[in-house]
Amino acid sequence: MDAIEAILTRKSVRNFSPQEIEEETIDKLLKAAMAAPSGVNKQPWKFIVVKSKEKREEIIKVMPFGKYDSPLIIVPCIKELSVVPLMHDLAYCDLSAATENILIAANALGLGAVWCAVYPSKQRIKQIRKVLDLPITVSPFSCIYIGYPSSDDKSKVKDKFDTKNIEYK
Repeated sequence: MDAIEAILTRKSVRNFSPQEIEEETIDKLLKAAMAAPSGVNKQPWKFIVVKSKEKREEIIKVMPFGKYDSPLIIVPCIKELSVVPLMHDLAYCDLSAATENILIAANALGLGAVWCAVYPSKQRIKQIRKVLDLPITVSPFSCIYIGYPSSDDKSKVKDKFDTKNIEYK
């Protein structure tokens, strides 16, 4: 699958088979994440790979819109909160780009994925930080549920292209 096809056919998959994801595939997802652009090349990310059923269930309990039983959850985090406002704001942009790279790579690798925001909810940040035993300096950004789509998955690709959202100057 080429890059354009992977982007245009990406969809939010919410029903997963219990099939485990191979370590090599997880490495590819993480390499794709870290290939994302980063403001001032700070690469402020840390990725928590959650495979244990117990931890995944704990995450599901605290995520109001993330009740998906996937065999893998990747939690992109800002690894060190900055006191410099611009660097702090850029970190959220960087984590957005890394999250999207994971979603596109998952599609290209035959996986399904859906992301659920942790940021900007202070309560969710605190809850996920507690579940994953993260220090106060690490801030969870999102939870990406990943797995092979189940045979009853009904997710569909949505054509979101709309010329009304384009303006030429």
